[in-house]
Amino acid sequence: MVGNVAETMAELEPEDFYLLSGVEQGMRFSEWVNVEKIPEYAGLSEENAEYRIDRCADRDLIRRKTIQYEGYQLTFEGYDALALHTFAERETVTGMGSSLGVGKESDVYEVETYRPMALKFHREGYTNFREVNKERDYTSDNNHVSWQYTARKAAEREYGALEDLYPQVSVPRPIDHNRHAIVMEKLPGPELADAKLRSEQAVGVLDLVLREMDLAYRAGYVHADISEYNVAVSDDGIVIFDWPQSVETDHENADELLARDVDNIVSYFGRKYPSETPDVDADAVADAIVDGEFESVRAFAGSEPEA
Repeated sequence: MVGNVAETMAELEPEDFYLLSGVEQGMRFSEWVNVEKIPEYAGLSEENAEYRIDRCADRDLIRRKTIQYEGYQLTFEGYDALALHTFAERETVTGMGSSLGVGKESDVYEVETYRPMALKFHREGYTNFREVNKERDYTSDNNHVSWQYTARKAAEREYGALEDLYPQVSVPRPIDHNRHAIVMEKLPGPELADAKLRSEQAVGVLDLVLREMDLAYRAGYVHADISEYNVAVSDDGIVIFDWPQSVETDHENADELLARDVDNIVSYFGRKYPSETPDVDADAVADAIVDGEFESVRAFAGSEPEA
């Protein structure tokens, strides 16, 4: 998707971006933007707007639908193009690389800046934004919710968390943010789910993850979705990523979400490394983090694993 957009952008003219920005502005008020309002939103004449609509539609940057009126909305490719255009103008991104991962709620690509970085496009809400709106806190204050709004708010939420946490907590270093996209440091290694830890490493890595969760809590955040799929492992340590659903520690459910996170990660190590991981009282660990008394997972270990 993004690779095609990067190629398409070479064909676009400045006024094409005016058109895309105009449709974006209109989508703040309506899921489908009335074609008659687009010239005003885009700052183009009616004739020029009609020409730009055809150019952008031919390149799958906008789509058309006839309801009681002729309406247009951005595709995610169009939204990607606007974000990439802004990053290029800022000289944050100078070239696109290969895909680093494609998921249900985000796509991540390698990009060139002054050194290789990662570019994350949030995709929350594209196929079912109403369900996402019900589940995620960051969309609960807006009556008209589009996938565009949902994805942008997710990116804003994640980038804000990364800025607050880095470098005190081991998270990807945030570089830049625009719309639904974030430029950040690349992950240093594979996800915990794909890592093959040696037997003597398992408890140490679990301890590292819990220590970073403790540091995040001290910095005012609970991840709220910790799993083996958003912890990266390398010889230098661990990095916790994917923070759009995080909550601040004064959130009414923060401690409950922290307890769930701790249980998730402790249970994972118990399943994957049963012979190396002692029984750990996850609830006691979570309570210690809340009380500022967590030092090491070993203090909460019950019976040692059988040799």
